[in-house]
Amino acid sequence: MKTRLAGATKEIFIGDGQPTRLIGERINPSGKRKLSEALKAGQLDLVREEALAQVQAGADILDINVNLFGVDDKKLLSEVVHLVMETVDVPICIDSPHPETIEAGLKACSGKPLINSVTGEKHSLETILPLVKQYGAAVIGLLQDDQSIPTTPDRRLAVAHHVIERAEALGIPREDIVIDALVMAVGADPQSGSVTLETIRRIRAELGVNVVLGASNISFGLPDREVLNNAFVALALGAGATCLIVDVSKVRPAVLAADLALGRDDYARRYIAGYRQRAAR
Repeated sequence: MKTRLAGATKEIFIGDGQPTRLIGERINPSGKRKLSEALKAGQLDLVREEALAQVQAGADILDINVNLFGVDDKKLLSEVVHLVMETVDVPICIDSPHPETIEAGLKACSGKPLINSVTGEKHSLETILPLVKQYGAAVIGLLQDDQSIPTTPDRRLAVAHHVIERAEALGIPREDIVIDALVMAVGADPQSGSVTLETIRRIRAELGVNVVLGASNISFGLPDREVLNNAFVALALGAGATCLIVDVSKVRPAVLAADLALGRDDYARRYIAGYRQRAAR
């Protein structure tokens, strides 16, 4: 199954026969004081720099989140989406907890964006899925329902089934739903990694949809995070993940190596090109 996304002039596909797709996570003020201050002041040069740097590092899609206290996030998201689309040609992932802000981003977008995200919660399904349908977008389905974030593969699969059933009932094609298998910090829950890997395997086998991960969550609170992140990325790709939300410059070498080992890079072309790019810096 392939999920099509498009920017103003460039389209990409996530899924079968494709390389692992990378969503750059850095246009997000969470934990970034400098970016937060710039966004609050309406100074967007840093956003332009981040967009360029992530695409140059190999990002296929750029996540855009401007969720900040004290700003008009609808207006700001629209401005940032316009700026990013003028700066780079990759597809956009519109990231907000507020449906009205997501819609503002969709109105500013050209091509076919990805929405981050819809959950299995009643309010989310009722407000986000109609936007997906109206604007012809694709959407990340987050495995969380009105009770909690499920802690077992069975319960996570049940949420995934529910999200897909509700989407298909609205006429949203299954290929436009990318499920986030939800990895939590392994330092707090030692079984989190194994539960996520089994969830990925079962989603791919039972539902056939593409799977995305915010891979760095696995290492939260632990030292030497890049080592753990890269090890988990390889395991997740082997289990069937097809897309990652990551700091691309840090993770792409491990992804290229995993894609090569998994037979997704004929004659090591992408792996060698990535090596040459890094060596030339």
